[in-house]
Amino acid sequence: MPPLSAPALLDATLRAVARRYRLPASAAAVSDPQSHSPATTLALAIEQARAAVARGDTPTAALKDRFVDALAHLIREALRADAGDPVFQAMVMRHRAAHVREYASLSAGAGQDRREVQAAVNAIAHPGRQQRLVPGPWREALARLHACAAASSWSALHEAVRSLPDMPEIANGAQGLARLLDSPALKRLQRLEALASDDLVRQYQLLWERHGPRSGSAGASAQGVAARQRGAAVEAQAAQALEALAQRLNASGRAPASYRVVTSMRVPASIPATHERAKTEWDAVLLRQVLPVEEPPAWEICLLAEAKASVDAATTDLPKLLRGLRLLAHADRDTVYAFDTQQGVVRLHGASLGALRADAAGLAGTVLYCCDAPAEAGPRLLGAASRMQLLSAQASLDFAGALAHAQAANSAALAPVWHQLLESPRWHSVLNQYPTLWQVRELMVHPDDLMAAINETGNETDSGTGA
Repeated sequence: MPPLSAPALLDATLRAVARRYRLPASAAAVSDPQSHSPATTLALAIEQARAAVARGDTPTAALKDRFVDALAHLIREALRADAGDPVFQAMVMRHRAAHVREYASLSAGAGQDRREVQAAVNAIAHPGRQQRLVPGPWREALARLHACAAASSWSALHEAVRSLPDMPEIANGAQGLARLLDSPALKRLQRLEALASDDLVRQYQLLWERHGPRSGSAGASAQGVAARQRGAAVEAQAAQALEALAQRLNASGRAPASYRVVTSMRVPASIPATHERAKTEWDAVLLRQVLPVEEPPAWEICLLAEAKASVDAATTDLPKLLRGLRLLAHADRDTVYAFDTQQGVVRLHGASLGALRADAAGLAGTVLYCCDAPAEAGPRLLGAASRMQLLSAQASLDFAGALAHAQAANSAALAPVWHQLLESPRWHSVLNQYPTLWQVRELMVHPDDLMAAINETGNETDSGTGA
């Protein structure tokens, strides 16, 4: 067998790499209909509805009934006290109880409110300011003020501020204390503190804690560190595999062009298109030197690799990735652009960027999602984002609220979700969720499988040269 040229070797490697996450093109071929869970039944009904709409047909009433019944079963499953979904149960509680909604709303802005109040307290009672005062009642009062803010004791802080104007020393800080006393941020924090003792609010907090550590807690911080470490490990594996591929291409000996890998490649603002909601940083990129060699050298993109810890993460990322490709494709063909990377600045030729395509054929030869998660024996067909959008629809929450309070709940009340799915642009991603999932899994490879394909095609090339 004659040795492969470097571009042909790259194509052969991408064709050879095992796709352990791949799904059938038809959702109906994935699993046994007798073993369908409510989530799988929903996914199949949604895909059948999408296919009907694509053909210009109206989905049947029987399909609508199947969808509505499956959604009702999914909601009942999520409400189970023993093995349900605590996030959904918290959403239902928030939906039904006004004071829980108020607590949730105040909690969302509590971080900014705390920072604002603590900054105001520090301007008056920072320990450094306290040290400049002679010991006495004024210094002790400022220490109490600062201690209340540090302990997030907002009602106590309010009372401490109110007690200060009676002191003769207040003249120097009266204006700041008055602003603090009337601060909307402090009032919101006091209200949040009062609501936190309510029984329903406590149940709401417990449900969120079952889902994961509370935002801002030590547990949440540790979880975030672990997630970042996991992400960095997958990125390193992807970069290592591309480095091996670059070495193999450089050793093919059939073309003078050289290949290299860069990581964390940031898109320059000079590309003339909107950067909003587009991917502007690429995890690992295989580059080929433009010929004839320029000085300084210019490069062109051969392969873009994104590292993801799960299929769900890649599925959520795909729209951003597609916008990122379209952004790059807006590059001027005759311009050389400077990209910042972990390896320094690299110059990419606009003609290479302009040739990038976001259609299925273009993606297949240009993009890989690298993932080290195990492939599931029975792939989940209903994505996490689609599932949550279905559960959080107004009709779903109303239905769940009735069930939670042992009221009569007819699954026909979920029909509005079906109509939204078919008619609302906001539901486009849910209606098209199986094609999106299929496309993501077509692009997804395990780093070990990529390394195996590199070695396999490289060995075949070596055999062809008599090595």
